[in-house]
Amino acid sequence: MSSELSKSPPIATRIPGFTLRAATSEDVPLICQFIVELAEYEKLQHQVEVTERDLRETLFGSSPRAEVIIGHFEGQPAAFALFFYTYSTFLGRPGLYLEDLFVRPSQRRRGLGRILLSYLAKLAKERGCGRFEWSVLDWNEPAITFYRSLGAQPMDEWIVYRLTGEALDDVAGEF
Repeated sequence: MSSELSKSPPIATRIPGFTLRAATSEDVPLICQFIVELAEYEKLQHQVEVTERDLRETLFGSSPRAEVIIGHFEGQPAAFALFFYTYSTFLGRPGLYLEDLFVRPSQRRRGLGRILLSYLAKLAKERGCGRFEWSVLDWNEPAITFYRSLGAQPMDEWIVYRLTGEALDDVAGEF
């Protein structure tokens, strides 16, 4: 990472006891656990296929595809955010896409999620990004309310499409 996050020790935040740091390959089991906990919260655990090997390769291998920030509160892992770059042809600039943000239930309502989002917005600006985007499940009212309180706007005119599994195989096989 090009910001102070990559430096040791972890950086302190305006919330006493809450620090942020870039994940390392040693954090792969913790990242996996955060993903499982997020999936349970979203009632999507049946979709989790990730393995520690997958994460080790895609996050810390020869060609990393995403980055992870770990938040600790009073020395205990409390939150994580996984993000990567997109690109806007209209802006002619990269964007930062937040794939996952999760704060453990016991640590919620302390402002930790806001700190993570604030840090990522700062990182996006430092890296020359013109956008900072993410998706939220339509039933997750607490998250939607929180995001709106930040000034984030839903992109109601856009519909996300996805190819996975057999459909992805079929379309790729047409080439």
